[in-house]
Amino acid sequence: MEKSVISTNNAPAAIGPYSQAIKAGNLVFISGQIPIIPATGEILRGDIKLQTKQVLENLKNILDAAGSCIDNVVKTTVFMKDL
Repeated sequence: MEKSVISTNNAPAAIGPYSQAIKAGNLVFISGQIPIIPATGEILRGDIKLQTKQVLENLKNILDAAGSCIDNVVKTTVFMKDL
Protein backbone atom coordinates (compact mmCIF):
# COMPACT_ATOMS: atom_id res chain seq x y z
CA MET A 1 0.00 0.00 0.00
CA GLU A 2 1.34 3.39 -0.99
CA LYS A 3 1.59 5.94 1.83
CA SER A 4 2.23 9.67 1.54
CA VAL A 5 2.48 12.61 3.91
CA ILE A 6 -0.15 15.32 3.38
CA SER A 7 0.84 18.89 4.16
CA THR A 8 -0.73 22.26 3.39
CA ASN A 9 -0.13 25.86 4.43
CA ASN A 10 -3.92 26.32 4.48
CA ALA A 11 -4.17 24.45 7.79
CA PRO A 12 -2.11 24.75 10.96
CA ALA A 13 1.15 22.85 11.14
CA ALA A 14 1.09 19.79 13.36
CA ILE A 15 2.02 20.54 16.96
CA GLY A 16 4.59 17.87 17.64
CA PRO A 17 6.54 15.27 15.67
CA TYR A 18 3.78 14.14 13.33
CA SER A 19 2.07 15.08 10.07
CA GLN A 20 -1.14 16.96 9.36
CA ALA A 21 -2.33 13.81 7.61
CA ILE A 22 -1.22 10.57 6.01
CA LYS A 23 -2.77 9.15 2.87
CA ALA A 24 -2.65 5.35 2.75
CA GLY A 25 -4.10 3.98 -0.46
CA ASN A 26 -7.44 5.75 -0.82
CA LEU A 27 -7.77 6.49 2.91
CA VAL A 28 -6.77 9.75 4.62
CA PHE A 29 -5.92 9.86 8.33
CA ILE A 30 -5.89 13.40 9.74
CA SER A 31 -4.19 14.33 13.00
CA GLY A 32 -6.17 16.04 15.75
CA GLN A 33 -7.24 19.59 15.02
CA ILE A 34 -7.79 22.55 17.30
CA PRO A 35 -9.12 25.99 16.29
CA ILE A 36 -5.82 27.46 15.10
CA ILE A 37 -5.94 30.16 12.44
CA PRO A 38 -3.37 29.06 9.81
CA ALA A 39 -2.45 32.61 8.73
CA THR A 40 -1.47 33.70 12.25
CA GLY A 41 -0.83 30.46 14.12
CA GLU A 42 -3.04 31.74 16.94
CA ILE A 43 -5.82 29.81 18.66
CA LEU A 44 -9.22 31.26 17.82
CA ARG A 45 -10.86 32.48 21.01
CA GLY A 46 -14.60 32.81 21.29
CA ASP A 47 -17.64 30.65 21.38
CA ILE A 48 -17.88 27.02 20.35
CA LYS A 49 -19.55 27.88 17.02
CA LEU A 50 -16.57 29.95 15.84
CA GLN A 51 -14.07 27.37 17.07
CA THR A 52 -15.95 24.50 15.41
CA LYS A 53 -16.14 26.43 12.14
CA GLN A 54 -12.35 26.97 12.22
CA VAL A 55 -11.64 23.30 12.95
CA LEU A 56 -13.91 22.21 10.09
CA GLU A 57 -12.22 24.69 7.74
CA ASN A 58 -8.82 23.27 8.73
CA LEU A 59 -10.07 19.73 8.10
CA LYS A 60 -11.51 20.76 4.72
CA ASN A 61 -8.19 22.29 3.67
CA ILE A 62 -6.24 19.18 4.66
CA LEU A 63 -8.71 16.98 2.78
CA ASP A 64 -8.40 19.26 -0.27
CA ALA A 65 -4.61 18.85 -0.15
CA ALA A 66 -5.13 15.08 -0.07
CA GLY A 67 -7.44 15.20 -3.10
CA SER A 68 -10.53 14.42 -1.04
CA CYS A 69 -13.42 16.33 0.50
CA ILE A 70 -15.52 16.53 3.65
CA ASP A 71 -18.31 14.53 1.94
CA ASN A 72 -16.04 11.47 2.05
CA VAL A 73 -15.49 11.56 5.84
CA VAL A 74 -16.89 8.45 7.54
CA LYS A 75 -15.70 8.92 11.13
CA THR A 76 -14.71 11.73 13.46
CA THR A 77 -13.91 11.88 17.16
CA VAL A 78 -14.69 15.04 19.12
CA PHE A 79 -13.16 15.91 22.49
CA MET A 80 -14.93 18.70 24.37
CA LYS A 81 -13.98 20.58 27.51
CA ASP A 82 -16.33 22.25 30.01
CA LEU A 83 -19.65 20.85 28.85
